[in-house]
Amino acid sequence: MGAGHAHKLYRHGHSPVHGLPPHCKLAATLAFVVVVVSTPREAVWAFGLYAALLAGVAAVARIPAGFLLRRLLIEVPFVAFAVLMPFVAEGERVQVLGMSLSISGLWGAWNVLAKGTLGVAASVLLASTTELRALLLGLQRLKLPPLLVQIASFMIRYGDVISDELRRMSIARRSRGFEASGIRHWGVLAKTAGALFIRSYERGERVYLAMVSRGYAGSMPVIDEVAATRAQWAYAAVLPVTALAVCLMGWTL
Repeated sequence: MGAGHAHKLYRHGHSPVHGLPPHCKLAATLAFVVVVVSTPREAVWAFGLYAALLAGVAAVARIPAGFLLRRLLIEVPFVAFAVLMPFVAEGERVQVLGMSLSISGLWGAWNVLAKGTLGVAASVLLASTTELRALLLGLQRLKLPPLLVQIASFMIRYGDVISDELRRMSIARRSRGFEASGIRHWGVLAKTAGALFIRSYERGERVYLAMVSRGYAGSMPVIDEVAATRAQWAYAAVLPVTALAVCLMGWTL
């Protein structure tokens, strides 16, 4: 992999969580999310313990609560969907504050809200303690198909380039007196999107030819290979293993 690319979710630090190899954190996060999804929705107490586990990880990583909460706003559309479920679901109903709500809808809303929030929180913690470049190296270390890793890498590298291209095109339109104010301007915006696609495609061809001329043969070179010790794997496994114990208790109680 080439040089890294900073992102807004990452918070620089030197905590034990920051120091773990990326593939350990990726595996631990995936295992934790699988355990959370597998937990019965009726085990309300279990989700509280999961939240406490994530809070403990955030404390060890020295990630402020405000930093995490602001980035959890990405799940607002899912919250809106969960709020509607008690009103539209069928089945036995109960009166709550004068409103007739479906019991199955209430459980469904709780299921979506609790598991979705915990999954997003775990992902935000992963992104907050791992740089994008390290995440790509971790995915490669976990044997994700190389083509998918390369696509993700180029998307990260050239996302800002395409955004800057679109910004320059927007400035050029405004400098000529254009302001999109209604449906009659959709044709201009459609032409802008087409021009942006063509420019991006041509840029991709030029980048590919430049890579081939420098010896590219289908795989990107790995500059620094990050290996994990048994102690690091054990440290990363604390979160999913503890969550698994809680999940098993939820199924047996």
